[in-house]
This record gives sequence, structure tokens and C-alpha cells, in this order.
Amino acid sequence: MGDAERTAMQPPVCATCGTSATDPALAAITWTRGTENGREVWICDRCSREHLRSIEGKLDSAWW
Repeated sequence: MGDAERTAMQPPVCATCGTSATDPALAAITWTRGTENGREVWICDRCSREHLRSIEGKLDSAWW
């Protein structure tokens, strides 16, 4: 099993607050996915709304 297959089986976890998605299909359309330092990161809908300006400004998450 490759990394992509293993990742697809696991529900996303918010890189900001640590919340796990209860429904991966719903998370795919309501959460924000990005790439930081070459790895895929997910941000839950609540944290996405809270940090929207920082995300759009492409600030490193360390500045949030």
C-alpha cells in the first residue's frame, strides 16, 4: 500500500487545532487543503474561517 492510498483511508486532521474529520467525504468539500514544507495539510472549516485572511495572504501558519 502506497502513501497516497494510506492517506486516502485516514480521515483528515486539522493542522491548526487537531480536530479529526468525522466524515472524510464532507471534509473534502468543507475543509481547506494546502501544502506546507512539501507535505499535505488540512485545516478544518472553523479554523479556515478564523484564519481566512492569513490563508489568502499565503502567510506561514507559524504567523497565525
